[in-house]
Amino acid sequence: MRKKRREKILDASEIRLLMLHFISQQAAHGYELIKSIEDLSKGEYSPSPGIIYPNLTLLEEMDAIRVLDAQASRKAYVLNDKGRELLKTNKDNVSAIIERLSSLAVLVNNRSIPEVEQAIHQIKTALNSRLAQQDISLQTLQTIIAAMNEAAEKIGRS
Repeated sequence: MRKKRREKILDASEIRLLMLHFISQQAAHGYELIKSIEDLSKGEYSPSPGIIYPNLTLLEEMDAIRVLDAQASRKAYVLNDKGRELLKTNKDNVSAIIERLSSLAVLVNNRSIPEVEQAIHQIKTALNSRLAQQDISLQTLQTIIAAMNEAAEKIGRS
């Protein structure tokens, strides 16, 4: 099983919008929100509880969400009017966030093609080997930078 991404894919405001999006579809508690976001990215990104729970608290303090049943063992949240308004105002942002997360699975699948993995490995190895040399000349550095920029341009145009 691949290791899930934990790096910062979304900023806090984007996480909150995504949480509001999922809560708007059905009442949800923190773990369900983590799973919904993970499912959206086909398992390639999973926000940590340390991201989700403080943002649930903030959304509740902002009066964007409320607890459905305070007596339940797990707090499930539903949207308030302010949450619906935030979603409506940020509809395009929410769509862009959903698209970005959905594209992660495609990226990882294409990056895991053996030939692509090998090419990435070769570039990393060559680059690290040259840059690890103590007395690397300015001309060599400029050649390396030019080669990387040229490769990036060719890849971008392909």
